Amino acid sequence: MKYSPDDIEQKWQKTWAGEDSFDAVQGDGKPNFYCLMMFPYPSGSIHMGHVRNYAIGDVLARLKRMQGFSVLHPMGWDAFGLPAENAAIKNNIHPAAWTYSNIDNMRAQLKRLGYSYGWKDEIATCHPDYYRWEQLFFLHFLERGLAYRKKAYQHWCPKCSTVLANEQVVEGLCWRCDSPVEQKELTQWFLRITDYAEELLADLDKLADGWPDRVITMQRNWLGKSVGAEIEFKLAEGGESIRVFSTRQDTVFGATFMSISGEHPLLDSLIKGKKEESAVRAFVEKLRREKAQAVREEQEKEGVFTGSYCKNPFTGELMPIWVANFVLSTYGTGAVMAVPAHDQRDLEFARKYKLPVRVVIQPKNGPPLNGADLAEAYDGPGIMQNSAEYDGLDNETGKERIAEWLTTHDQGKRAVNWRLRDWNISRQRYWGTPIPVVYCEKCGTVPEKAGNLPVVLPLEIKTHPDGRSPLPDTPEFYRCACPKCGGEARRETDTMDTFVESSWYFARFTDARNTKQAFSPEAIKKRLPVTQYIGGVEHAILHLLYSRFFVKALRDCGFIQLDEPFSRLLTQGMVLKAGVKMSKSKGNVVAPSDMIDKYGADTVRLYCLFAAPPERDFEWTESGIEGSYRFVQRVWRLADELAGKLPLARACSSSAGDAHSVPARETRLQEHAAVKKAGEDIADRFQFNTAIAAIMEFVNHLYLVKDELSATEEDKKILSSAVSTLLTLLAPFTPHLAEELWQILGNTGAFGRVSEQSWPVYDESALQREIITVVVQINGKLRGKIEVPAGITPAELEKTALKTPNVQRHLAGLSIKKVLYVPGKLVNVVAA
Repeated sequence: MKYSPDDIEQKWQKTWAGEDSFDAVQGDGKPNFYCLMMFPYPSGSIHMGHVRNYAIGDVLARLKRMQGFSVLHPMGWDAFGLPAENAAIKNNIHPAAWTYSNIDNMRAQLKRLGYSYGWKDEIATCHPDYYRWEQLFFLHFLERGLAYRKKAYQHWCPKCSTVLANEQVVEGLCWRCDSPVEQKELTQWFLRITDYAEELLADLDKLADGWPDRVITMQRNWLGKSVGAEIEFKLAEGGESIRVFSTRQDTVFGATFMSISGEHPLLDSLIKGKKEESAVRAFVEKLRREKAQAVREEQEKEGVFTGSYCKNPFTGELMPIWVANFVLSTYGTGAVMAVPAHDQRDLEFARKYKLPVRVVIQPKNGPPLNGADLAEAYDGPGIMQNSAEYDGLDNETGKERIAEWLTTHDQGKRAVNWRLRDWNISRQRYWGTPIPVVYCEKCGTVPEKAGNLPVVLPLEIKTHPDGRSPLPDTPEFYRCACPKCGGEARRETDTMDTFVESSWYFARFTDARNTKQAFSPEAIKKRLPVTQYIGGVEHAILHLLYSRFFVKALRDCGFIQLDEPFSRLLTQGMVLKAGVKMSKSKGNVVAPSDMIDKYGADTVRLYCLFAAPPERDFEWTESGIEGSYRFVQRVWRLADELAGKLPLARACSSSAGDAHSVPARETRLQEHAAVKKAGEDIADRFQFNTAIAAIMEFVNHLYLVKDELSATEEDKKILSSAVSTLLTLLAPFTPHLAEELWQILGNTGAFGRVSEQSWPVYDESALQREIITVVVQINGKLRGKIEVPAGITPAELEKTALKTPNVQRHLAGLSIKKVLYVPGKLVNVVAA
């Protein structure tokens, strides 16, 4: 029979769909395995990165079903957000129509690849049945003080016409469109993620065994915990103080000036009425026009004197206050005590503007430092000097003493600072979840009643060509009654950041059709945390950090009893072509549909898994996928040739007593070795490429022995068991091929489908060879090979080797000095 992948694959996909073969069963009593891939944005077409990511998850899901687990393996759509809205505007179509059409296309593409998703659990985040629960969560967050509204300067992308969270600004550019980000003062909604900073950091230790080290490191760095002190510097003119945070309070005697950000709350009062005012305002406006706080160590340090001074609480000296371009309003207090001798940025700034440099920490070894000729700031440990009564102290001791002094004299305190800032979730765009809040002249800001949810995003609305939200211009949406007094009110027209939807979708999947609640406690208890999560490392901070926060916040609101959402995380590499990531702009995209039409879905799946370990990038080549296609055809020919010639058998069903010949015993050994290698490499190490390589070696062996083993009735049982094992091992990788060949061999009628079989269990005793081949060398040169019992002693092995005629001939006239052994492989006779 000719291998026709299109016919075979469509046949089995239709069968699986008709029987809902992969839908999860809630109360089946089996142990849970929740396998989840980061769900896609419905762009309209899947790419090879999707194919690889989802193939990894599908192998695990199919394996775990065969191992007796209750597998939840869902798929859904991250359907709200800028990409869909911008694409819809560009194509002059409504975002809803664009999104749902793309979902239909992508669902069909995923089904064509044979992924074993439970489609009854499918969700789309743009549907009111999904986001109604998100709005309910927001109301609970608001009640607990986890959601709040404030006015502040925000990152603004003029091209996307919306604000961005701190995490969405990458080196001063919008993470979505790469446009320069500006600063804009707006009133926005925030989630108080900083309340969970300590727990988010501490719980990373719980994830150490299941998450990649680099992801944990990236999250730890983004949280950015710093331990130090807050210090109050009173203004020279009296009144208020400038508060700074520093991890190096031991250097406070070396502070010679103060640097503040252009957004510091005291700036206006510092410059008001001073001759420097106009210059400062011009400089601040320049900062706002530049890239949004994209501070790099190598950029030139710039600043302007405010005309005001503050007083160093330890030295009593007056310190000039400067606005500096390297001070961030989002870190610490937006002010920095400048210690140029011990901070490189401060030193460069001081040299440029001729400000004093005073050394207060001397290294324990090496020549003494002098502020006048210091070429590079010293930020290491050492002994304090020029620090009054603290002179001579180790600087770590000095840190403690100075922190004590600050507390005692009410000039500051010990403090912890975080890089993490609260999450700005307001977006000035249409295609998103409406924020369930109204504004009433009488009652102020009022949350919508839970019974009125969902606040539905109106679909009978036309978007603006420039991307501005039409909601503020749609009275049918914003005009409403106040939930508190019943009077006229105005509905919030900002929508939520799309990362809110993806921060809890994994929980909705556990109970996706529930219309009474977001999810039941029973479903959460059975399914969460996600057993295996799979996605790109580019989501290490944004999505994964937000999801971790959301779980903790939902826990504290009483929705779930859970601390972390994902037990194990696998971050897969990219698919490259010509050394770079596939993208339309580079013209190097390989369309999965083209490859499926040419080679079949099984071959495409197999190649994506065989080309490289999952965590590494791999280079797409035509020769590579053609090699996988040849292997698939080779398996087809092997099974097709043996169809009707072998007795029916399950995987690993033969026994040692069935193996009467050397080829039979070797085949049984190869069979169990393949089961051991493939099972361990898939489940324990995620090394799908080496698992496939082991299966390929097994196929090579079967080709060598098939004629001999199929010639006798005694050996046919060994061969039949081996071929059934081969198809069972291939079932997670090439499910259509395995299912069809299993049926051709007659096994389906007797045992059910291959996907319904138990994963084979290897027999340790079958891995032990009874007879082994040992190489015999004399002085390192090959002189023969001998077959001996596997458990032979060294003395017996030496005796047998020396009796070999060819060995005896080459030893004639020589004296044996010693005999060396490599157990089970080699005997080397050293003679002279």
